[in-house]
Amino acid sequence: MKHIFNQSSKSFGFWFTWMMGMLIAVPAFAHVKWFNEVEPVKETLENILSPAFLIISLLVAVVIGLLPQIEALMANSRMLRKVEHTLDKYRTYTYILLKWGIAIALLLQITNDSIIAPEIEGTSLQRTLALAVIVLLLIPYHWLSKLAAVLILIIFSISVEHMGAFYMLDYGFYIAIAVALLMEKTKFERFGMPFIYLGTGLSLCWVAVEKWVFPGMSLNIIENWNVPTFGFEPELFLILAAFIEFVVGYLLVVGILNRILAMVVTLIFIMTTTLFGFTEIIGHFLPHVILILFIIEGVSFYHPPIRIHKTKLDQIIFVSLNFLFVLATMLLIYYRFA
Repeated sequence: MKHIFNQSSKSFGFWFTWMMGMLIAVPAFAHVKWFNEVEPVKETLENILSPAFLIISLLVAVVIGLLPQIEALMANSRMLRKVEHTLDKYRTYTYILLKWGIAIALLLQITNDSIIAPEIEGTSLQRTLALAVIVLLLIPYHWLSKLAAVLILIIFSISVEHMGAFYMLDYGFYIAIAVALLMEKTKFERFGMPFIYLGTGLSLCWVAVEKWVFPGMSLNIIENWNVPTFGFEPELFLILAAFIEFVVGYLLVVGILNRILAMVVTLIFIMTTTLFGFTEIIGHFLPHVILILFIIEGVSFYHPPIRIHKTKLDQIIFVSLNFLFVLATMLLIYYRFA
């Protein structure tokens, strides 16, 4: 019995270490365009859908199917209920934190002569509009915040014109943020945070798919930045890392383990800052703010569609098949238009 326990402990330690290592790597190439100038080369669909990719897809689908059952068990924890009750009290500060976060993020971008993301050079008009957004958001009046939201949409649309709509889908959460600000203090306010969840989750899924379709850019980062692969071949490690990033985005959209995910990813973003420096801070500051909001908000707004299924087996099948459908759809859409 003692031998079995020791073996189980070692297995748990290995998998825990591996998962943390993988998670540390995910944000490190969340936006691979920031850290290299390698010409993107599109992988063939046959190579993307390798046996390793298909096996991992099925395994991940099963694990995700089990997560709602695990989350239900965790909900019975007195300590977790106490933590959630404490966090719920801070929901009144959600929009204040969001506005201050956007203002600081834009200020950091302007100082770096960029807009939206570190690799996107802002025009003089965009920088002027960004300064106006900062001023408007710092004034505590919701109509001015709505004007700031309109200006954010204009800034984003200018980048779409210059960079292309496909390119800017990486940063779709900016649109979600603008929509949330427009909904503040209206009868639709309760839909604001779900839009941010949706926009952030889909953005994470989208940049994860990029790593499968254009693996050369991420492999270049692994090589040039000495990213540890924990004994895996770089190609397999990349597939696994992209899967974890995709799963995080998917779970944020469907409302599973949101607070826990936000806490973990926030800590990881802080750690990766030591590797990539100021560029990492500029690029991930606003996602940091969004994750903090997710920690505060939880999923009080959300009634997961999984609840329409009564038995645990039906729920597991529903979540697993839904994940595979979303994965296939996003991969094919990205590949078609890349």
